Amino acid sequence: MMPWKIARAEALTDPHAARMKVLEKLQRLPELDDAEAEVVRVLLDAILMVEAYRGARHQITFLPEMTQSVDHLLRELEILDRADQLAAAG
Repeated sequence: MMPWKIARAEALTDPHAARMKVLEKLQRLPELDDAEAEVVRVLLDAILMVEAYRGARHQITFLPEMTQSVDHLLRELEILDRADQLAAAG
């Protein structure tokens, strides 16, 4: 899994700043090959996570699998960022 730039503590203590970081990252979506499919996959998993945690008193066993679409999207966006950094440096 790739490192993400928003720590759990930051997301909990300053959700607005965390949202702004996410929005900044998502501005690159149009550059992905199939951005719409990526976003739909993530939205589906987000809805399932919310429903799975609604009233739950125990750990959801399939939560790690549900994060795969989010991780994939973040990886794709990170690749774009790194490609830009390499192009600027070279």
